[in-house]
Amino acid sequence: MKKICTVFVLLMILLGSHAFAEDGYRLWQRYEQVQDASKLQAYRKAAGEIIIQGNSPTLKVAQQELEMGLNGLLGQAVPTTQQPTQQNILVAGTPSTSALIKELNLSDKLKAAGDEGYLLLTTTKNGRNYTVIAANTDIGVLYGSFHLLRLLQTEQDIAKLSLTSTPKIKHRVLNHWDNLDRTVERGYSGFSLWNWHLLPDYIDQRYIDYARANASIGINGTVLTNVNANALVLTPDYLKKVAALADAFRPYGLKVYLTARFSAPIEIGGLKTADPLDPQVQAWWKQKSDEIYGYVPDFGGFLVKANSEGQPGPQNYGRNHADGANMLADAVAAHGGIVMWRAFVYDDKEPDDRAKQAYNEFKPLDGQFRDNVLVQVKNGPIDFQPREPFHPMFGAMPKTPLMMEFQITQEYLGQGTTLAYLSPMYKETLESDTYAKGKGSTVAKDIDGTLYKHTLTGIAGVANIGTDRNWTGHQFGQANWYTFGRLAWDHTLSSEEIAEEWLRMTFTNNSQFIAPVKSMMLGSHETIVNYMTPLGLHHIMGWSHHYGPGPWIKDKHRADWTSVYYHRADEKGIGFDRTKTGSNAVSQYFPPVAKQFANLKTVPEKYLLWFHHVDWDYKVNSGRTLWNELCYRYSSGVDGVRQMQQTWDKVQGQVDEERFQHVKTFLAIQEKEAKWWRDACLLYFQTFSKRPIPQDLEKPAHTLEHYMSLDPKFVPGI
Repeated sequence: MKKICTVFVLLMILLGSHAFAEDGYRLWQRYEQVQDASKLQAYRKAAGEIIIQGNSPTLKVAQQELEMGLNGLLGQAVPTTQQPTQQNILVAGTPSTSALIKELNLSDKLKAAGDEGYLLLTTTKNGRNYTVIAANTDIGVLYGSFHLLRLLQTEQDIAKLSLTSTPKIKHRVLNHWDNLDRTVERGYSGFSLWNWHLLPDYIDQRYIDYARANASIGINGTVLTNVNANALVLTPDYLKKVAALADAFRPYGLKVYLTARFSAPIEIGGLKTADPLDPQVQAWWKQKSDEIYGYVPDFGGFLVKANSEGQPGPQNYGRNHADGANMLADAVAAHGGIVMWRAFVYDDKEPDDRAKQAYNEFKPLDGQFRDNVLVQVKNGPIDFQPREPFHPMFGAMPKTPLMMEFQITQEYLGQGTTLAYLSPMYKETLESDTYAKGKGSTVAKDIDGTLYKHTLTGIAGVANIGTDRNWTGHQFGQANWYTFGRLAWDHTLSSEEIAEEWLRMTFTNNSQFIAPVKSMMLGSHETIVNYMTPLGLHHIMGWSHHYGPGPWIKDKHRADWTSVYYHRADEKGIGFDRTKTGSNAVSQYFPPVAKQFANLKTVPEKYLLWFHHVDWDYKVNSGRTLWNELCYRYSSGVDGVRQMQQTWDKVQGQVDEERFQHVKTFLAIQEKEAKWWRDACLLYFQTFSKRPIPQDLEKPAHTLEHYMSLDPKFVPGI
């Protein structure tokens, strides 16, 4: 019987993941057997046995991950032991927990690794060959284990390893816009992962796999609840449930954060005010924070949306954002907690330019925030548009650490049916030069602390994760979760190398697949910008649900919630004048940037209509008139989706049929939506330009009235 069981186990290892449906559930952690014979032989030789000395929950999950990963990748069981018995050994640990690591005398090399970093090294000692994963902390060992597995998954050479990796940003956090009823605001991949009804008693395996996936890319925090907050999550009934999730996540280095509804002292505390300068309110938040830390000792802190889109905040009481943030910061400071205070604000009164609001409110407060406050700033000054110039607050608050907020979920980028690889968009912002301290003062240097010597640093991504079997709705949506984590760890990585990593781990190492599909991914964002908002157009999507085109939206209760407010099309031209003859939003940027953006001749063409109202017959860089260029840009966007379809069709047979058909079907949906955007926008803007669509371009399939009559019902994610 023992022999039969052993044969069965070996058979299951050899079958590996083929025992599972290829539905995307395993993300980039598939651990399929290495197909390159020479690499497979080298990997098997290097990993003769695994030694992890230490007994913490984090080291245990590191061992489990290495065992599972190596068994799958190598197609054979790799023994785990506490003392070396073979010549080739994979050893993982810290000098304080592993005698072997201590004997290898790596203390000098580990100095550069810090609290979360790690060292990967191949070395020899006493006649044995070691592949080493060493770190100063257990979580560093786990991160290093994932890095080694990534090298094997992508079939890299590990014969001469000598690398140290440490995160450039301290707090690398997902923001879940999940509601307590399990709906997800701007979520397009099912319902919320958090089954509050069954918590704290039932820990779904998805919670563990979620934590594994985040740890594999270095994400170390998760905000469980929507920024449009519900105070109930701060009550004991829910804090017990939060504690259960925190317990499940803790071995993976994933801290839990919560959103704090500013009016919670009134709603669940029985107070008559939430004034941040009121001693009773301050005492209530201090007591509430102590209570939370009683349930979750390593609670990360609060994320706050205040005085924005109807959310309560300190301005309700004549106070400012620093007053509100500092009250909460004081409440969590003794426990080491932080406050992430969002800068996405705009006044109840209609502004002269919505793009100026956050800067106007926060710039005067620079230096007034507590040391444990991060001001969380969206990548651009409006609201996660397909393309925006970088937010003028970056570089402009030298005494206040700013935290980047990217959107991973595709609220304005086609939502759940669109293939949009967002790394080029993230990199465009991160590499933008603020000129705050002269040339080279990039946004990335502001948020990683190097520009102004801040030690408290952070980056947030609004999650695209839900209960869909493949986690993100679109198979390629997984790439944006992945790329956010990789850039949060190291923003110097290129979009190309991140795309290649993800493709190799998620699909195949076959170069005939990698090359064309990577090219398709890298061009996908520009394709979408072209068929949605070319040349700096923005905020022209459908009303409320933000799905599909709606450049005609007007006459709502807020002008800055309409499309006509932003594109300002008339018979003369189109675009929002943000120069000194208009709103003068350019003045919020440092002089070299302001000068470039303000000049019609030097503004990057991708931001042309963001900063300028331009005549229809203005000659752009291509030599075409603005109107004709818009027509060609919209048409090239549709052509780009069709090229993506052709590229994907050619790789059939190189990946599993289930995921191939999934992506093929979604690309067909995307082509329909691209034509919808093109036709609706050009017909609408043509009513102002009075100019024909060039003869060589495909003509709209319906009338403008048809497109304006479309009214999608029950769009997900509202």
